[in-house]
This record gives sequence, C-alpha cells and structure tokens, in this order.
Amino acid sequence: MSEMTQNERLDYLVNEFLKESVQYRNIVIPDDVPGKKRLLRSLMNIRMPGFLPEQVLKVQDEYLKERSLRNGIVTVESIPTIAESNSRHCFADCISVWKGDITRLAADAIVNAANSQMLGCFVPMHTCIDNCIHTFSGVQLREECSRKMEELRRRFGPDYEQPTAVPMLTEGYNLPAKKVIHVVGPIVSGRLTRKHEKELADCYTNTLDMCVENGIRTVAFCCISTGVFSFPNERAAEIAVNTVTEWMSEHPGTLNRIIFDVFKDEDRFFYESKLQ
Repeated sequence: MSEMTQNERLDYLVNEFLKESVQYRNIVIPDDVPGKKRLLRSLMNIRMPGFLPEQVLKVQDEYLKERSLRNGIVTVESIPTIAESNSRHCFADCISVWKGDITRLAADAIVNAANSQMLGCFVPMHTCIDNCIHTFSGVQLREECSRKMEELRRRFGPDYEQPTAVPMLTEGYNLPAKKVIHVVGPIVSGRLTRKHEKELADCYTNTLDMCVENGIRTVAFCCISTGVFSFPNERAAEIAVNTVTEWMSEHPGTLNRIIFDVFKDEDRFFYESKLQ
C-alpha cells in the first residue's frame, strides 16, 4: 500500500468508508477527483467513533499527510510578528495575526472551537473549524475525543457534556500541529452579557494555562465563538487581546509565540487595530 499514488489512496478510502456505511453503501461514486474528495470528506464527517482496520488507517494517514504536504505546511517562524508591522504592544515580538488555514500550521498546538459533545462536526462538508480540524487530522481524533468523554461520563454521569471554557488536549495526528486544544466557547443566543464575556475570557486563560502545563510553546487561536455561536466579532477580538496580554504579563517568557488565526478580513482588522 505504501506504493499507492494519491488518487489510488483516494479510491481505496472511498470504497473502504462506503463499506462500513449502511446508509450510503450503494451510493454512486463520482468519476472526478474533486467529487471523490467531497465524498470521502463527507463519509469521514458522518462516521461515528469506532474501530477502523489498521490497513485503512495506514492508507488514510498516508493520504492526509500527502494532502498536507501538497497544500503547503506553514511554519510558525514564517508568520511575521506584529512587531514587524511596527506595533508598540508590549508583547509585539511574540504575537502574530494571521489569516490562513489553521490545518496547515505546524505549531505546537492549535485551538479548536468545539461543541459540548466534543466529537467534532457531523455535518458533511461543513466549513466550520471543528469540521476542518477533524477531517484533516483523521478519524483517530474523533476516537480519542470519544474515549476521553467516556472517561468523563464514568466520573460525572452519563449526561456529562464538556463545560464552556474547559479545554481538552488531544494529539494532532495527521495535522502539522502536534496537539489540538478543544474548547467550548459561550453561545450568544440573544443579548451579549457579562457572563458571556467572562466565559470567553476564560477560554483563552484556561487554554494558555493548559499550554504551560503541557510544555506547549507555540499556540494558534481561532476566533472562538464568533461563528455559529454568534459572539460579536469586534468584542470577541478585544476580549481575546486583553486576556492574552494580561496572561502574558503574569507568565513572562512561558510561550514563544501566540498566533491569532482569523478567517475574515474584518477579524484581521479588529485584531490588528487592538494590537497597535
């Protein structure tokens, strides 16, 4: 199997994932490569955690690692700090604002905006960061998250869900990042409250504390809670910057680089303007 081409790996994986899917086992496989890629991602997205034969895992890992290489791995060192943009922020030499695909980033850890079930997004081809991270890490990530949640349910009861702002650390598997820190942000369903703001600040503080506890020196944050969780973008950026700045003041020299990874131009503007 190690001599397979990338297209052969794709064909193999589509067929193997279809075999274990009762609902989609008889679906017509597209002829084109982009269609096959969409189908494979969709099958991975809907797959419940569970056993996958070693050979299938091996081919999946080869496929995802080759995909990562072809897309281009981004090193932390290649991303400019805000000091290079003449920022006068007190930690300008170790903070970056970057608009890019977090699944390409070779940091010690990337932060995933998770939901309280901690199993990733099951919506096929959804563009949320939770879906992307789980897709390109591989099925092992959902399996590890499931094991950790089962352990927590044994301790705290069968209805346990991960609380807001309590991070969970996993391996990165086929991502360039070594680790993934999953954290549930506050959900704003109406008016923004002080409780929402405190919970969002806690997401950053608790994640940074976890970094120190686990020897993580470079970490990339996504814009926690600003997507489907509806936290106002500008206020979220302000809380993120203020919280990280305060934490760094209290823990000097513990992290080499903190990256605010943004998805939208407006988020980049908000972060950059608050880090002048």
